[in-house]
Amino acid sequence: MTRTPFDAFSKQLLEEFLSPFGTVELNREIAGESRFVDVWFSPSAPPDRSLGLLARIAATPCLIEPYRNAPGFSEIRSCLLKLFLVHSDQQRQARREDASLSEDRLPHLWILSPTASEMSLNSFGAIQSLDWLSGIYSFPAALRTSIVVIHQLPKTPDTLWLRILGRGKTQQQAVEEILALPEDDPRRFQTLNLLTAWRITMRVEDLDEDDRISFMAINQAYLQWERETVERGRQEGRQEGTQAGQRLVVENLLKARFGEVDAQLAALISTVLTFPAEEYTPLLLQLSREQLLERFRG
Repeated sequence: MTRTPFDAFSKQLLEEFLSPFGTVELNREIAGESRFVDVWFSPSAPPDRSLGLLARIAATPCLIEPYRNAPGFSEIRSCLLKLFLVHSDQQRQARREDASLSEDRLPHLWILSPTASEMSLNSFGAIQSLDWLSGIYSFPAALRTSIVVIHQLPKTPDTLWLRILGRGKTQQQAVEEILALPEDDPRRFQTLNLLTAWRITMRVEDLDEDDRISFMAINQAYLQWERETVERGRQEGRQEGTQAGQRLVVENLLKARFGEVDAQLAALISTVLTFPAEEYTPLLLQLSREQLLERFRG
């Protein structure tokens, strides 16, 4: 279900930003042969307008399929098949409940692609949408599908939360814009956490030129996140006292890495604190959960 580390990053980012405004289901299984939709969103409230283009996309029920590389014909057809199965299932359910289901209530499919060739767009009848920003192409109306060509989007704050899912220089600029946001911006912090988790999974030797550009930008975000997280822990630590403060620093690092400190991670903290800070800090920032449990257990 998860194709790549980018797949996990993109789904988590969309879930973080959209969950306050509706139901987000990741890897939603659909009827028929085992198939999964990457992100299925059903709004329950108007999304925050500060999300820009992402808020407009999420204003109505939608399926979102992010791609790290431009999808080929078969991948686009697979997305369309999943959409049609979803539509068919909802229409069957409406008939069972003797209810009407208008076309406008059927989910719209959004394919997020870093690039797209003119031949690919033409082959599916996708044309530039006059009602949307440049870079957004609509399939024939009955298909209820659009493709977002991320590198063609205007470089404005409204497109930031989609450009961060691009590649190469497009993603590099988006990372720089996120780093320039105020440090108390919650989305900045959320995104840096997700970029950090993604960076840790990257294998530099497997990256192509575009991904190396992305890696350099993500690495910059990682270093900034590391500095801010450690500094935040130190500031809180100075307020709490030296010993309690050191424990708080470790808890903050674990919380930033893994979202929460469960019983297993909490049990490691006393052992971690027996090591010098300059030794345990890089380990907490770099090792996976399993590696930390193995390294510091007992």
